[in-house]
Parts: sequence; C-alpha cells; structure tokens
Amino acid sequence: MTVSVLVVDDSPMARKMLVKALPPDWDVEVTQVGSGVEALAIYRAGRVDVMFLDLTMPEMDGYQVLETLRSEDLNCLVIVVSADVQPRARERVLNLGAIDFIKKPVDAQKIETVLRLYGIVV
Repeated sequence: MTVSVLVVDDSPMARKMLVKALPPDWDVEVTQVGSGVEALAIYRAGRVDVMFLDLTMPEMDGYQVLETLRSEDLNCLVIVVSADVQPRARERVLNLGAIDFIKKPVDAQKIETVLRLYGIVV
C-alpha cells in the first residue's frame, strides 16, 4: 500500500535531505511544501498519511500547524523534524499530537526506527 508523505520545511535543501533519508524500499508518494499554510491545504484535501514537519517557518510555524491539526481532529501521523532540540520544544510538540521528534540534520536510521516503531514501515 502506498503511503502518502508530506514533507513540510521552508528550506528546499532540508526537504531534499529528508526525502533522501526515507527508507529506499518504502512505497511512498512524497509531496513537498515550504509552508504551514500549504501543508494544511494538502492535509485538508485528505492526502496525508505521514507528515514530516519543521517547526521554524515564516507565516505559520510548526507549532501552529500542530495546533490546527489538533483542533481539526488530527488524522495523520506527524513527525517533527527540527534543529530546536530543547526539551521544552520536544515536550510541546508531543503534547500537540506529534508522534515523535527528530533533530536536524536528519539521520536515515533514526527516521526508519521511528517509522518501524509506529508500524509505518515493516
């Protein structure tokens, strides 16, 4: 079954690195966007199974995206990917419904471990 993945980061380079770090044998359809506003539009269209979400973005940050998803009855799995590794940031995103927090720069093994932990990749 193809998994719909949304990569949300205002940095094209960060998005590219994350996509390259996804498991090579994972059957995915990847969409990339550069803002929280774009992410919510795609989410609302019903095309997101897993979202990789940056926290620091202009216009609408990752926290605001998580708050909106929560208020709209979150129905996708969100993995936050951020350079902000403060314990408060991690705690806050988990409280807002993210399933995990991965620090930048991304590590392919860490991504695969999280995906396996939640049964997203077998």
